[in-house]
Amino acid sequence: MDLDFSPGHDAFRAEVRDWLRAHVPPGPLPSLETEEGFAAHREWERALGAARLSVVSWPAGYGGRDASPLEWLIFEEEYYAAGAPGRVSQNGINLLAPTLFEHGTPEQLARVLPPMASGEVIWAQAWSEPGAGSDLAALRATATRVEGGWRLNGQKTWSSRAAFADRGFGLFRSDPESRRHRGLTYLMFPLDADGVTVRPIGRLDGRPAFAELFLDDVFVPDADVIGAPDDGWRVAMSTAGNERGLTLRSPGRYTAAAGRLLDLWRERADPSDTALRDRVADAWIRARAYRLKGFETVSRTDDVGAESSVNKVFWSEFDIALHETALDLLGADGELESEWLEGYVFSLAGPIYAGTNEIQRNVIAERVLGLPRGSR
Repeated sequence: MDLDFSPGHDAFRAEVRDWLRAHVPPGPLPSLETEEGFAAHREWERALGAARLSVVSWPAGYGGRDASPLEWLIFEEEYYAAGAPGRVSQNGINLLAPTLFEHGTPEQLARVLPPMASGEVIWAQAWSEPGAGSDLAALRATATRVEGGWRLNGQKTWSSRAAFADRGFGLFRSDPESRRHRGLTYLMFPLDADGVTVRPIGRLDGRPAFAELFLDDVFVPDADVIGAPDDGWRVAMSTAGNERGLTLRSPGRYTAAAGRLLDLWRERADPSDTALRDRVADAWIRARAYRLKGFETVSRTDDVGAESSVNKVFWSEFDIALHETALDLLGADGELESEWLEGYVFSLAGPIYAGTNEIQRNVIAERVLGLPRGSR
C-alpha cells in the first residue's frame, strides 16, 4: 500500500488545518447533552456546513466536497487534532446518511441531506425498546399502513440525542404476523409531530444524553419509508455496519487522544514506573495500528460487511484502556472533574452501544471466521 500523500492531499490538509485554527472555539463548548450546549453545538455545525466541511465526502449537491475516503480520514485527523467540538449531528451524518445513500430515493436524498449537512436538522437514533436492545429483532413498536402513509405506535428508549433533536429514524414492525427479522419497516419521523412524547433520560450527572419516545398514532407519509416496506432489517444492517465501522469512530479520534496521553505521561510520569510507561506506549501503538487499518479499509473495493464488527470491538475496548491509563497517570487528581474522567465514563458505554461486544464476537466467529453456530 502506498502511504504517501499526494500534493492534493497535502493542500486539502493545510486548508482544513488553517480553517480549524481560525474557527475552533478557544474553550470547550457547554455539554451538548444540555439545552444550552446543544444549541451551541448546532451553531458549530452550521459554521462547518457554511464552509462545506461538515460532510466533506458527500457530493457537492448535498453540501459536501466530493472528497475521497482518504481525504475524509485526513479531515478527521485534523479535526480531532485541533480539539474541535463534538459532532451533535453524528447520528444523522454517520448513520442515517450512509443508509440513505444506499437505500434512499433521489427525492429523499435531495430533501433530507442538505439540511442535515447545514446543521438545520439534527437527527436522533430511535432503535432500542424496552426488551429490545442488543436483540433488536425483538422490537414491538408498530407501523400500520393507512391511506398515504403509516401510523406509528409504541415506545423507544435510549434514543441518542432525542432530548433536543428535530427528527428520528428507526425500525417498526409493519407486519403484525411477522417474527424476528421479518416484517419490519425503516421509517423517519419528526419528534414534534402530534402523538410524539419525548421524555429525557438523565444520566447520573443529570444530563439527558438520551430520551424515551412514546408514539401514539403518529402519522408518517410513505415518502419517509427508507427502502421497501417489510424489508427494514436489511436496511438497518447497513446502518449498523456504519455504526460499527470507521464513520462513527474514525482513527483520528484515537491518534489525537493517544497524543494527549503521551503529553500527559511526559508531564506526570514516574520514570521508575515502567509498567505504566508500557501502557502508554501500547496505546500509542494501537492508535497508529487503527490508523493504518483505516487506510486499508478506505482503499478496498469490496464491502467490509461483517468485518465492521472487528473494528467495533477494537475501538470500544481500546477507548476504555486509553482512558484508564490516563486516570492512573493522574492518580488522585483523576477523581476531579476533568476531560479525562468524562471521557472515561463515556468510554464505558462503548462495548454496549452499536451492538454489545458479546454480540459482535458472535458475528466475528460466525460470519468472519466461519465457525459453526453453537461452538462458541
